[in-house]
Amino acid sequence: VQLQASGGGLVQAGDSLRLSCAASGRTVITLVMAWFRQAPGKEREFVAGLRKSGTSTYADSVKGRFTFSRDIAKNTVYLQMNSLKPEDTATYYCAAKVSEYFADYTYWGQGTLVTVSS
Repeated sequence: VQLQASGGGLVQAGDSLRLSCAASGRTVITLVMAWFRQAPGKEREFVAGLRKSGTSTYADSVKGRFTFSRDIAKNTVYLQMNSLKPEDTATYYCAAKVSEYFADYTYWGQGTLVTVSS
């Protein structure tokens, strides 16, 4: 499985941005997907997850602002980020695993940088 993330950029606080993660080698409906982020000097943190069923979960810090979705026809998942804050600045990574029973994500994209200016 290969994951290709894109969509990062420089925006102002309050703006919106949509990240994409295109998967190859396996259909996204057969994968548990997630977005993580890592800010400079900080540990990587979970942002949002998408179960095979389509159910999404979110970190408290982004709940109500971010939406995780998928387009099965395009084999791509998206992270719609609204009301962005400077503290959302980080490199965002999409990740995948084949089973919800796996603790760790097996497949990782290359990361896309999101910078939110105040």
